[in-house]
Amino acid sequence: MDNQQKRNLTFLTIGLIFMLSGIEYAVILPTIWRYLQIMEAPPYFLGLGLSAFSLSGLLTGPLFGLWSDRSKTTKTIILFSNLFEIVGNFLYFLGYSKWLLLGSRLVAGVGAGAGSSIFSFLTRSTRPDERAGIFAAIMACRQAGLLVGPAFNLFLRLCDFKLGPFVVNKYTSPGIFMCLLWVLLQFVVMAMYWDVPPLSSEGDAVMLEIKREENDEEEVPLMGSDDEPVHTYRAVNSDQSDASASSDMQPVHGPLSAPNPFKNFSASREFLREEVVVLLTAQFITLFNQTALETMVTPLTQRHFSFGELGNSLMYGLCGVEVILGFFFVRWLSRRVEDRAVLGLGLIICCTACIWCLVFLCDPRGGYEWELTAFIIGVFLQLLGLPFVAVSQVSLFSKVTAEKTQGFSQGVRRSVGGLATILGPLWAGGLTNNLYVMLGMMLALLIMITVMTVLSYDRLTEPRAVQSAQSCDSGGAADRQTD
Repeated sequence: MDNQQKRNLTFLTIGLIFMLSGIEYAVILPTIWRYLQIMEAPPYFLGLGLSAFSLSGLLTGPLFGLWSDRSKTTKTIILFSNLFEIVGNFLYFLGYSKWLLLGSRLVAGVGAGAGSSIFSFLTRSTRPDERAGIFAAIMACRQAGLLVGPAFNLFLRLCDFKLGPFVVNKYTSPGIFMCLLWVLLQFVVMAMYWDVPPLSSEGDAVMLEIKREENDEEEVPLMGSDDEPVHTYRAVNSDQSDASASSDMQPVHGPLSAPNPFKNFSASREFLREEVVVLLTAQFITLFNQTALETMVTPLTQRHFSFGELGNSLMYGLCGVEVILGFFFVRWLSRRVEDRAVLGLGLIICCTACIWCLVFLCDPRGGYEWELTAFIIGVFLQLLGLPFVAVSQVSLFSKVTAEKTQGFSQGVRRSVGGLATILGPLWAGGLTNNLYVMLGMMLALLIMITVMTVLSYDRLTEPRAVQSAQSCDSGGAADRQTD
């Protein structure tokens, strides 16, 4: 099996991982509140249970990222992190007490922290020009999981039997169901996942030999013989680049020893740069607004439209279809438009959606039909902008941060997102009857990040050094094909 086949199977496995995370969310969310009520848990336990998963991922994401940066492998990390998903969901199935239920979500959330390692792997094994499209496809897989998850609930709610000493009913069955799915995924990862090298590594080795033959002087290639970058380009100032050049250079002859990726690493220099701050802010605001809207929409539909379980399920299903189509549209668009332009377009759509909701949803008038139409348009616009912002900011973040510490950087990015998913529901939960305040704050945040994006637009691009290197790679590949 060649590297291209291994690469395709690995990407397919990553898609399955993200799909399972979406299924887990969609299967557990509808039943966890009633499950907690059976355990005589107070109302605030629902917020704790939903936030516990995000909290674990927030704390463990950078740690898994550090591991992947040092080892340059992700397969072992994924197999290890999935064990937490298996144990966490089994504890959810046991459900002896409200505290065990809370602990189960904390344990399962540890497994979600491996996402930073996965995005690090995708960054290292994809070309920048194809990266946004692959990120879009991976994110669409999670949305597909959210879409098909409710279908599994149709038969899980019919469960009513005993498995030895354990009771299997509509509240405990999601735990054992997800436990079995994560166990099956372990075998899929072992059989179909490889830590494949970047596609360009072999070509770079050939280019090195050609250049050595053409020139009588020693030249420094872009990549070493062991698929390890000998010089990592990054979006830093010239004085910083000069200072770190010697530490980034590695010998080109013989096998490369694994250097410490965090040698001379400075978190302040890496994450307090203008473009990185803008992208981390976009990550926070996007997820804050998304989770706030998810919290607000169910009480709103119940109060104004009398939606029950069927109506809400249909609504979420249609929303999932729209988001999936949006991700695939962004996948197509990213091949033709720069990431920063996609980000700007997404922010404009999100601002338009928030203004629409402020005008037409906070004080609805005009009868049931008009109110429902205004609500549908508002939700449609909100979801339309989500894929544009989500994909573009992840792709840009992978390009403006150092590749050698990409795992840790992605962990920090996902931790910022995890914090947003904790604060978003807390903010919206207390303001479901005061939409002017809730939506007004969301619009203010969107306007702020839009202004930041406009002011930093010139810096939201791939470093020129990397672009030049890619041009050389493309030219060398074309010459080899001609020969």
